[in-house]
Amino acid sequence: MIDKIEVFTQNSIKMNSDAGVIYVDPFKIKEAFHDADYVLITHSHYDHFSLEDIRKVIKESTILVVPESMIDDARELEPEVKEIFSVTPGDCKEINGLEIETIPAYNTLKPFHPRRAEWVGYILNLEGKRIYIAGDTGATKEAKQVKCDIALVPIGGTYTMDAKRAADLINTIKPEYAVPTHYGSIVGKKADAKTFAGLVSSPVKVVEKIQYFDQ
Repeated sequence: MIDKIEVFTQNSIKMNSDAGVIYVDPFKIKEAFHDADYVLITHSHYDHFSLEDIRKVIKESTILVVPESMIDDARELEPEVKEIFSVTPGDCKEINGLEIETIPAYNTLKPFHPRRAEWVGYILNLEGKRIYIAGDTGATKEAKQVKCDIALVPIGGTYTMDAKRAADLINTIKPEYAVPTHYGSIVGKKADAKTFAGLVSSPVKVVEKIQYFDQ
């Protein structure tokens, strides 16, 4: 499954799976793919909820999933997708055949992603693997309890964990693979991925996936 995951920039992720084509937080999409079976949004910041980029990937049969606090914003897309579902932290549900769990995503030491906003990361059960897309978060107690095979975690600092805290989280939850996200563009340097990889303990394998860098 690790080979079926792409990261464009920030937390903009695409996965090809038996369940369909899944995007998370599409941003700076360079082509009009219109191939999304599902689009999952973690929170409302412009580099995660970009109407322009969502419109490049959706089609009439797309399922859009957003945090409940964003449902009014998402309704702008209602005529363009099949259905919109809302989630809250701690949900465990099947949405049109896709198994989803939501993990609270918030800062513990910073004000940018308050817990009260009820923004989320996602665990997706795909092809026998549990894939954790952390979203913009710190190393919260909920994140430290995640059980997964593949973890995509932010490392850029400023608004999220930095490389050291992200590596500490990975060394706690011990997935098979760790994919760094949210660096080398708005925040964080391209070199942060090497710092992160150097701090992650064996046997976890770090795989760099980001395709577009501004820094």
